[in-house]
Amino acid sequence: MKGRTISRGCAKGEVLLSTDPISFLGSVDPKTGVVSEENHAIVGKSIKNKVLVFPYGKGSTVGSYVMYQLKKNGSAPAAIINLETEPIVAVGAIISEIPLIDMLEKNPYTILKNGDLVLVNGSEGYIEVIEQEANEIEK
Repeated sequence: MKGRTISRGCAKGEVLLSTDPISFLGSVDPKTGVVSEENHAIVGKSIKNKVLVFPYGKGSTVGSYVMYQLKKNGSAPAAIINLETEPIVAVGAIISEIPLIDMLEKNPYTILKNGDLVLVNGSEGYIEVIEQEANEIEK
């Protein structure tokens, strides 16, 4: 599926879907990559080395720096897919060298499932499903 490149690079990983927007400041532990925001769709799950799919970011501009901390701590997602990226997540992905694509030609929530193995090519602006999970992992 083609999309818009926000942050260049190429990465492969398992999909972790969140129907909720993410604020990296205060919602994600920068040391572990575990989502800690109460009542969040993926609370308690680690974003480490995942292809993190979420609609858009929310919250403070410091979220960009938290993404950078995640990368330095080895707890960042391998890549990110958004419905539409806003500046905080865009800057965070770019400075952290996390491939990021948005505005896919098809809704990723209708195509991807938790656990699918996906390649995100932020340099050429596409994602490729390498292997689909037979059963969706419990959220």
